[in-house]
Amino acid sequence: MPKFFKKKLTTLSVALVTVFALMFSPVAIAAESQPVEGDFTLTIMHVNDTHARTHLFPKVYTAIKEVRAENPDALLLHAGDAFSGTLYFNEFKGQADLALMNEMGFDAMVYGNHEFDLGINEEGHKSLAEFVKNANFPVLGSNIDFSKDPFMAELADGGSLVENAQGGKSYFSIVKEIDGEKVGIFGLTTEDTKNISSPMNVIFNNYLETAEKAVKEFEDKGINKIVALTHLGYNNGNKAFGDDLLLAQVDGIDIIVGGHSHSKLEEPVVINIDAEGKEKDPTVIVQASQYVEYLGKLEVSFDDNGVVVSHAGELIGGVKDMSADENLDNVLKPYKDKVEQKMNEKIGATAVKELTNPRFSDGDSISVRANETELGNLITDAMLARVKKNPEFADTVIAFQNGGGIRAAIPAGDITAGQVIAVLPFGNDPVVATLTGAEIKEVLETSVKNAPNENGGFLHVSGMRFVYDSTLEVGNRVLKMEVNINGEYVDIEEDKEYRITTNSFTGRGGDGYDVFAKAYNDGRVTQTGEIDWQQLADYMAEDLNGVVDPKIEGRIIDLKGEELPGEDDSNNEENPTQPGNEEDPVNDEGTGTGEDEGTGSEGDETNKETEEGAKLPNTSVDSFTMLLLGSIMTVIGGVILIVRRRLSIQ
Repeated sequence: MPKFFKKKLTTLSVALVTVFALMFSPVAIAAESQPVEGDFTLTIMHVNDTHARTHLFPKVYTAIKEVRAENPDALLLHAGDAFSGTLYFNEFKGQADLALMNEMGFDAMVYGNHEFDLGINEEGHKSLAEFVKNANFPVLGSNIDFSKDPFMAELADGGSLVENAQGGKSYFSIVKEIDGEKVGIFGLTTEDTKNISSPMNVIFNNYLETAEKAVKEFEDKGINKIVALTHLGYNNGNKAFGDDLLLAQVDGIDIIVGGHSHSKLEEPVVINIDAEGKEKDPTVIVQASQYVEYLGKLEVSFDDNGVVVSHAGELIGGVKDMSADENLDNVLKPYKDKVEQKMNEKIGATAVKELTNPRFSDGDSISVRANETELGNLITDAMLARVKKNPEFADTVIAFQNGGGIRAAIPAGDITAGQVIAVLPFGNDPVVATLTGAEIKEVLETSVKNAPNENGGFLHVSGMRFVYDSTLEVGNRVLKMEVNINGEYVDIEEDKEYRITTNSFTGRGGDGYDVFAKAYNDGRVTQTGEIDWQQLADYMAEDLNGVVDPKIEGRIIDLKGEELPGEDDSNNEENPTQPGNEEDPVNDEGTGTGEDEGTGSEGDETNKETEEGAKLPNTSVDSFTMLLLGSIMTVIGGVILIVRRRLSIQ
């Protein structure tokens, strides 16, 4: 704990010190941006996890040019995962993105885990090699050993401390000279790539050891302004494979421009404590969400010794609403024309009937955000079946998909790629999580808390079934949960662990799923390396042999005040019923998913449980307890104010 904390806490009780320590246990503090002033100021623009949203590059380029108009020396960095996510990648294997990135003038890029997705199909990284070979900018792989890859090996000799590095090679580190000052840049990729992608013979070395080596090389050459361009993740669940917060404890790194966790850091985060808890020079961390939704902009000033003395950072938003740069739009056009043509191509599967995506507002008696649907069953079945094909996740038994993330119906007839993408347009790629039965119960309670009204967080399921009663108190509605083990439904046990798969939005706690947020922070959520819509398309074409005809199976039953059916009734899947569906549930437009592309169901507003007629949980707190809590919170508030003031002067 920093010394100034100890000074400010000497008069507080041990209990309050404990509370305060718990509140500030992370070493990261979201620092308020300060006016930039110092001997040398570095400006960095950054994007990450663009995932083949190639069509947005002409728009973000408009914002980039505005920044360059004010600061021509501003760096432009990409923190990895340009590959995978749309038909632009499926069709052009990264070359469409590269054509635009070359025109945009990127200064450097780090490899993301998805850059290695094609390894198993190409018996090495042929497409990645073509990307690197044709890039006008250096690609950084400081902790990557390409020596055994047949395509990348000859490109991986770019070297260290390379000044004015050109494209066409993979480098350990580079040096950029700006206003007479040398800035060192190196790149780190998550070691988890071996588990969540297809790196084949590519080896990923320890990120912390590599960082220490890179910093020493820079400092030995007198370079004291050091940027780590990373695809590790911010506050990543699997810290052993990479985490920007732990990396920031390595003394000597001034700036971390990150990706992988798709974190929306609206303000820079500053770390000034090392792994032993001792004070160190500040390290500033930034990350710009995902899918070119934002352009990150960071300004950092250094003193003569290369120590960060001030910073200012922001995310420039509204990219998709910006005017596209005309020249870059012309570069995009031939790729865009081909993609639009491909959107109409058939995937090799046929819908026997229309797979609707019902909403109460459309006059339907069921809703994708309140009831089991055929399309919801199809999607979750695809999630579960495809993840089981990965040996690492073969023991996964349950799949969840939020109704707000299902955005379109599939008409009867031959299914096209464009139709599949319209169903799952957000790129919320699948993850696997380990949850206890008790946690699954909490997840399901959150899923049905607004029932019978609509809720974007309502979960469709596969591999399990459950019964609940929407007339009961919120938090105590789920009455029965069963999981399918080897073809037989058995009760879910509260103290037993189960592996489940869901999309990344839900798996990180979206739609208010605190259980998933905790699991993610505990390191119990792992990316699978799959693409959500591609997973669905492959399932329909391959696993279903092209015949798509899902059914309602009684996976989710709302009793609506009726008695829980007997064991014989609950096991009858031939004619499942959903009691109480005779009347349309009340529609609540306030719980729908936001329509903004790329946000999953993040636009949902949850029904307030305290609205008229809702039953509140029983609570009772005596006057003494209230006074005591009030006093404690007042003291804590004062301590927080002191801390914030101290930070503002750092």
